[in-house]
Order: sequence, then C-alpha cells, then structure tokens
Amino acid sequence: DCPPDEETTGPESQEPAEELTVININSSEDDEEEEGFGEEDEEEGYYEEFEDEEFEEEMEEEEEEEDEGKEEEGIEAADGEEDFSADANLFDQEGGDFAAPEPDDVKESFERPFAKQTAEQQGLERQKAEVKEEPLSEAEIKETQPSRKRPFSEQGHGYYEYREDRSYGRAKSPQPPAEDDEEDFDETTVAIDTYNCDLHFKVARDRFSGYPLTIEGFAYLWSGARTTYGVNKGKVCFEVKINEEMAVKHLPVTEPDPHVVRVGWSLDSCNTQLGEEEFSFGYGGTAKKSTNCRFENYGERFAENDILGCYIDFEAGEEVEMSFSKNGKWLGVAFRTKRSVLGGRPLFPHVLTKNCAIEFNFGQKDPWCTIREEFTFIQHVGVDQRIRGTVGPKSKSECEILMMVGLPAAGKTTWAIKHAAGNPAKKYNILGTNAIMEKMKVMGLRRQRNYAGRWDVLIQQATQCLNRLIQIAARKKRNYILDQTNVYGSAQRRKMRPFEGFQRKAVVICPPDEGLRERTIKRTDEEGKDVPDHAVLEMKAHFTLPAAGEFLDEVSFVELQQEEAETLVKQYNEEGKKAGPPPEKRFDSR
Repeated sequence: DCPPDEETTGPESQEPAEELTVININSSEDDEEEEGFGEEDEEEGYYEEFEDEEFEEEMEEEEEEEDEGKEEEGIEAADGEEDFSADANLFDQEGGDFAAPEPDDVKESFERPFAKQTAEQQGLERQKAEVKEEPLSEAEIKETQPSRKRPFSEQGHGYYEYREDRSYGRAKSPQPPAEDDEEDFDETTVAIDTYNCDLHFKVARDRFSGYPLTIEGFAYLWSGARTTYGVNKGKVCFEVKINEEMAVKHLPVTEPDPHVVRVGWSLDSCNTQLGEEEFSFGYGGTAKKSTNCRFENYGERFAENDILGCYIDFEAGEEVEMSFSKNGKWLGVAFRTKRSVLGGRPLFPHVLTKNCAIEFNFGQKDPWCTIREEFTFIQHVGVDQRIRGTVGPKSKSECEILMMVGLPAAGKTTWAIKHAAGNPAKKYNILGTNAIMEKMKVMGLRRQRNYAGRWDVLIQQATQCLNRLIQIAARKKRNYILDQTNVYGSAQRRKMRPFEGFQRKAVVICPPDEGLRERTIKRTDEEGKDVPDHAVLEMKAHFTLPAAGEFLDEVSFVELQQEEAETLVKQYNEEGKKAGPPPEKRFDSR
C-alpha cells in the first residue's frame, strides 16, 4: 500500500535503493475496454463488419503523416517542451494501462528529492502536519459553493480548437480523400436517405439498415436518418427493429441510457435530432414521446430485439394522428397536429439512435408484427402519392464549403446558424464543436448543465469527433460550414486541402475591437471562461486573413470590411506579439 502524500520522517540523507521495482500493470483486456475494440466486441458486434476500413486506413495514414512532419521539423526541440505524452504512448504500446501524468503529478515527482521518493516507495511512515481550524467568513463560505459556470481549469471548446489549429503548422497537408462510391439504386424505392442523415450514421449497402459510429466520443452522440420518401395523405406505416445494442465499454458507468432509439416522423426541413424541434415527432426507448423538445410519458420502454410500428393517419378529420406499437401491441395515439398547420407538407419516416443498430421495414419484407387494419406500408403507396425528399448535389463542383474565420466570441456560430436557416435548400451541415455538443443532449438538455464528469475531457472528445467528421465530410457530396476559429494561415490551408473540387469560400467575421470585448464578456458571464487570455493573445499574434487563390475561390467579410479588417488584424498581431511570452516558452502553457 502506498503511504499518504505527506513528508516522510526518514532522513533526507538516506541512501537510495540500488534497484527500484517498477510494477507494470499490463492488462490488454483493460486496454481493449478503454478503446472500445475488445475481442468480445468483435464477436458480439455483428454490425462491426460494415465498418468503413478505407476510412480507418486514411486516419492511420493521417496520423503517420503528422508524425513524419513532427520528426522532420524537430518540433519538440524547437518548442522547448517537456512532452510527457510520449511516455504515456510508450506504456500504451507495451500493453500497460498508464495514462499521461497530470502536470501537478509531474511537478511533484521531479521536484521532490530522490531520497524522499525512495523512502515513500519503501513504505516509511510519515509525520502528519498539524492543521489549525479557523472559522470561515460568509464571503469565504460563498466562494466554496458550487457554481453553474464551468471552472476556469476546465477549458471550453474554443481552447481545444485553438490547440488544434496551432498544431496544423506542424504536419504535412493531407491529400484529398477518395470519394465514396455511390452504387446504382432504384430511386423509386423507399430507403434510408444517405443525403438526409448524420455523417456518423453508417448506412448498409441495402439502404434498409444502419448504425452509428461508437468509437471514442461518438458513443455520446445521437445519430439520425430520414428516408427518401414522405407522405401527406392516407394511412401509412413502417416498422423499425432494434437489431443490436452495440458495445460501448469505454463509456463511464454513470452515463444515463447509453443505448436509446427514437422513431417517428418529421418534415424534410427538420434537423436529424428527432423530437427536438417543431414538426418533429418521436417516441423513445425511455417510454417518452417528444416534439419541440417537450418530453412526456408515453407507451412502454423498448430495447434490443424489440419491433416498433409507426403509424400516421391523415384521414382523422381536421387533425393528423401519429401512433406507435411495440411488438404488435398498439400503444395509442401519441401526437395530433392540425392539417392546416402542416399545409400539405409531407412527413418522413425518421430514426434517431444512440449506440444501437437498427433496421427498417418499409414493406420490402413481410410484416414483422401484426399491422393495424387499413394501414399501408409506405413502400406500397404509389410513387405518385409519395413525395421525394431533397436530392443532394450530383458532383463536388456543385458542393460548397464555407470556412468561418474569426477570434473566439466574434459571432461565427451565430452567423453560421442564421445562414443555414436562411438557405434551407442547401441543407448545410455545420461542422463545429457546438454542433457536436448539440448531438450530446440528454432528454433535450445540453450536457453542460447536467454533466457529472470532467467537462474539459468531454470537450476534448468532442473535438476529436469533429476532426473525424471533417475527414468523412470531404468524401460526401454535401454543403458544409466549418465553424471554427481558423485564424492560423497553416490551419486554413490544411483544412481546405481535403475539399479540393468543392466551391471553397472563407467568411471572415471581424467585429470592431470594442464589440468583440463586449461579446467576450457576455459569453464569459453566460458560459464561463472558454479560452484563456494567453491563448487569445497567441491567436491574435498569428491571425492571418485569408485571400482568394490556391485553396480558396472566394473570401467575404462580415461586419468590418477588408481594409478595416486588415488594419485591426495588424493591431492584433502587434498586441499578441508584444504581450506573448518569449519564443522559446511560447508553447509551454498548454
């Protein structure tokens, strides 16, 4: 047993032991559980065989290129860092379960005399220090009360975006990825729409089944998909089977409902978060129904191997009724909405899943359970009676990616959301940490207000998810908004390279300096400190305005126009370089 962390009573002059025994807890089984790729997962996870091996290989090649870039440029020596993560990686390669040491632990380990460390390892007793207890004042007691804001030590997503962007100058630019092959498919068939689904939702070749990515932080994310056709008349139904609750051993035991599915109906214009906005109606496995983020008790809980029937009735007078069944048992009407409010717009079958593999039956198979009388499978409805959902671009040249550029709190996310809402036909996919966090909601609530774990760790995982989604996005023919700071010139160039063939545009948001300060204060008051001052100063020092040319087709400016923005950015460059630490210590404060 290790003694408590106090000063030893042994003499400081004590001879150190000639040999120290290092106990390496080598458990490959634990490692596999942490990574979510254990042998048991491979045996049980039927849907793992559909994993996109090409994507995984690209990610490995990406990491190898980054490693080569670091070796060529001598980054570690140039930065003057003590990179303890390398030691952690060594333990991982040898099968150990050690993690990178925390900064305080490292400092303590290297600053204490070796004799004291040796005495502790030999189990010598320590003398307890006397502590005087003094009454606290009311002000001091108030300071100890928990705050709703994020602690300063737990940085927000802006800080990890800054770290990510800064690292882009250290590695080679990635090669444009190969496009996903699109097989010929009967466009008259009702199937999962590969254009109207989340990037991390993997659609099977038959287009009737799918599952979400579950590696690393993806296990926290909801993943949704709509179908190719919707309806606005008649009595129509479809079925959903939960084929498998996928292994997610890397999630903490405190994670609420790690396996959940919602089924229902939504408009083509709705996002993929079923039941969390108007005209989006879902029934979930926690025995809740929801629309517009209002959750109410309904039906029964359901899980793996259960079969859900989803019914919609446009012939119920002035209202449209939606109901559900579980394993053939009808659960009653869940939603009613006015026909006049829908205005003839069609509703589409929709599924939202977290760590579950699902399969649809639109009528391409015999019913799995008894279907209510007078209802028809959507596949059996005539093509002229169905309405096709939005069809995606046919080529990359028709696709657009907008790269946001601006300091933290400049208003990038606000602009991106408004622009996407104002151009619904383009169905922009917003790629940003804020968008990732929206898909981590629990019962429609953001995790920041009800998350028990370390917030900064979750943000790091969200950033890792975003990096993978950007790689996937470059292979899909869609329109994107890259919602990050992107102030480093190297980051701008490297992030746009995979999207070669797209219409690549930059949107610079550069508010007046006073306006930026006001927005920063407001954001800090609402959410807590997101990015530390030293990181903002470094971003200012390296702020580079993009220009049309090799990797950008167009650059537009919001708020301050180009000439005024150039003047302000020069001011930022001088401010950052003047206030920043010496070059040899510039990267010490991570």
